[in-house]
Amino acid sequence: MNVIRFSDLCAHGQAAGQRVFIRADLNVPQADDGSITEDTRIRASVPCIQMALDAGAAVMVTSHLGRPTEGEFKPEDSLAPVAKRLGELLDREVPLVANWVDGVTVAPGQVVLLENCRVNKGEKKNNEVLARQMAQLCNIYVNDAFGTAHRAEGTTYGIAQFAPIACAGPLLAAEIDAIGKALEAPQRPLAAIVAGSKVSTKLTILKSLSQNVDQLIVGGGIANTFMLAAGLKIGKSLAEVDLVSEAKAVIEAMKARGAEVPIPTDVVTAKNFAADAVATVKKATEVDDDDLILDIGPETAAKLAAQLKQAGTIVWNGPVGVFEFAAFENGTKVIAQAIAESSAFSIAGGGDTLAAIAKYGIEKQVGYISTGGGAFLEILEGKTLPAFEILAKRAAG
Repeated sequence: MNVIRFSDLCAHGQAAGQRVFIRADLNVPQADDGSITEDTRIRASVPCIQMALDAGAAVMVTSHLGRPTEGEFKPEDSLAPVAKRLGELLDREVPLVANWVDGVTVAPGQVVLLENCRVNKGEKKNNEVLARQMAQLCNIYVNDAFGTAHRAEGTTYGIAQFAPIACAGPLLAAEIDAIGKALEAPQRPLAAIVAGSKVSTKLTILKSLSQNVDQLIVGGGIANTFMLAAGLKIGKSLAEVDLVSEAKAVIEAMKARGAEVPIPTDVVTAKNFAADAVATVKKATEVDDDDLILDIGPETAAKLAAQLKQAGTIVWNGPVGVFEFAAFENGTKVIAQAIAESSAFSIAGGGDTLAAIAKYGIEKQVGYISTGGGAFLEILEGKTLPAFEILAKRAAG
């Protein structure tokens, strides 16, 4: 995908003295007292802001935080804690500007944080009047918020239509590159791991991937539905019986292309869902009526690991078992380690997936970790994200 890159503008001196508007993703979790409990997103936004400052731009940064009511600013909606943390990371004061739509005073070499953009009336619905007002604030618009790329809002889409120049920041550009590498021109074989509790939430992803991947590994509650589709019993495990025909269709679509959905040959079961439940490894053909399947078995995990090590590209979304419980984490752990050891280009995304990557300490062995949950899933569904679409359109002139 061809987009203008902010890094290229800076490298060619085109940002010097210019007013640069950066849409970042600074939507961080906070404690009841407003203190930030996890600042990964703020830290991730620093390279783009520093790049703009180093280029001699007058820098405006904004983000949403939480779910404020448009037109009704409340103290808990404020980006004040973010401004403080950003100031610490940039080693300079970052003034917070409220009511900024009609004008912002900022000089080259300075940075200001514009208050929560979702408080502005018309932001969510991408109001054209608001978009044009925001576009007048800058010479260059930079989208560096992949987590919001699947939404066509004022600061993610509208402003990009009307700003003199609209480009991708380093975070967004990295996502575009990684997604292109994994899905548009992948090294084969291409393996996808799609796991989670429900087939229904991932059905469009499974259908889309079944047209493209060489192996579609399913896990969690999704695997149970596929086991039913393969004629196996699953006891009282979580599954969606009404979607068995859909699962069969995915299996058939893969088979027609000479690809496969590996069905577990062994599983780890328990009689109740608890951290201290007794774990029993069973053949997939021997599940009792009162069993809960909470993980894939060691034989299945080893088989899948061997296949992943042969892959050229791996897309990972979701743990394959209840990895939060020690007795049922082996499947996810073995797969995580196989991805880490594989020479394949790997891209991973989704909250539970990131938690598993952190738990097993394989951050540095995964080719690319996507930070945008919903946006990442929509990419896997084969959708074109609005933020990508408008930036590509602007790059094409």
